[in-house]
Amino acid sequence: MPELVFFAGTMDCGKSTLALQIQHNRSARGLSGMIFTRNDRAGEGRLSSRLGLVTEAVEAGEGFDFHAHVVRHLTAGGRADYVIADEAQFLEPEQVDQLARVVDDLGIDVFAFGITTDFRTRLFPGSRRLIELADRLESLQVEALCWCGARATHNARTVGGRMVVEGAQVVVGDVGGPGGAPGEEVGYEVLCRRHHRRRLTAAAAGAGALSPDVLPVDGAETPALPRT
Repeated sequence: MPELVFFAGTMDCGKSTLALQIQHNRSARGLSGMIFTRNDRAGEGRLSSRLGLVTEAVEAGEGFDFHAHVVRHLTAGGRADYVIADEAQFLEPEQVDQLARVVDDLGIDVFAFGITTDFRTRLFPGSRRLIELADRLESLQVEALCWCGARATHNARTVGGRMVVEGAQVVVGDVGGPGGAPGEEVGYEVLCRRHHRRRLTAAAAGAGALSPDVLPVDGAETPALPRT
């Protein structure tokens, strides 16, 4: 039976690499797929991995209709044995419904790849809808690590090297890379929950010479404990 499968994880966990691997394995067996992406770091109409792998893809922007696009492709004599949708967190809930229709109405497997939560630890609308509709949820097996060595579970956004928890949900960038508005250096970092809560990035920890167990207190010094 065809399935809608959602491969989810944090940034830097290899989701785009897996998407490219699935495409390679199936094409090597003579299968033909359709690849979609949105807001990829490599630019419009590209699906790229941080390992340097890249392939052409259809840019599924705002208002794009997956079901109608696949139907047009098939009606024109094209072939589609599977569909890959990368950066699925950026999709609109209605677009996820369209992917489900591709599975149910057209009998085509759909493999969606995305991160679940944004830099504020809130679910992306596309990811939320995928969790609601997917036949199967798969956690990426390559674990990203926080700077402290613990398993990274949260995505952090930095502006000028400082972690921020306010702003637009979608600002395209890369882990450790620049982006955003002119004059601002926007980057992303994966953190464990503890250090995301404390807003303690690798740069902040290094600058403050803090150990992973130090709990900073905003706006005040930590009072000294009485001697016993």
